Amino acid sequence: MDIIFSDCSVRYGERTALEPLSLRIEGARLGVIGLNGSGKTTFARLINGLSLPSTGRVTVNGIETSAEPERARTEAGFVFQNPQNQLIMPVVEEDIMFGLRARGLKACAAEERAAEALARFGIEALARRRVHELSGGELQLAAMASVWALRPRILVLDEPTNQLDLRNRRRVIDAIDAMPEDAVVVTHDLSFAAHMPRLLLFHGGRLLADGAPDETIARYHEIAGC
Repeated sequence: MDIIFSDCSVRYGERTALEPLSLRIEGARLGVIGLNGSGKTTFARLINGLSLPSTGRVTVNGIETSAEPERARTEAGFVFQNPQNQLIMPVVEEDIMFGLRARGLKACAAEERAAEALARFGIEALARRRVHELSGGELQLAAMASVWALRPRILVLDEPTNQLDLRNRRRVIDAIDAMPEDAVVVTHDLSFAAHMPRLLLFHGGRLLADGAPDETIARYHEIAGC
């Protein structure tokens, strides 16, 4: 991935969610940490055009998000912190196919792509399951499969292990690790973040640290007082 923030800031009325930021992100994996309200989710949403900069610009693999937000969302898929807000159809397979049909795929091609996505994340058994019956880990994997099926080159995942038990946390992490696509992972899970090659730390809407996980996590502990 090649993501460039050029003097990018985000304001909501009088509140500044992200102070001006200039940054280049390359490589296959990036971790993002910070306390609640630090600006990390705003940063992540800027990558695929869910949020647009108030000043400056963001380009993702050469696509400027403000100029081409729809194309940016095709390039970078976003998996929300709460997958129940993302899965809109009652049955898992139907949800995956819904996004594909909206992109213009015919029914047979959408069904084939949905089966591929379910297999990719090892959740073939969930195909006909109703979304409201799934566990937290199953919901997260279903949401990831639904976004992955659209073939983005980058996946942005917001707190993918949030509130999961140890077994489902492991399943989700293993699925992320196995993805050939590039990934930006926003997380409070510091043991997961520690395995990222590069880690960003946000605090108070500012990028406070950018570097190796051990140094960045040590800085996080300093500001968290733990």
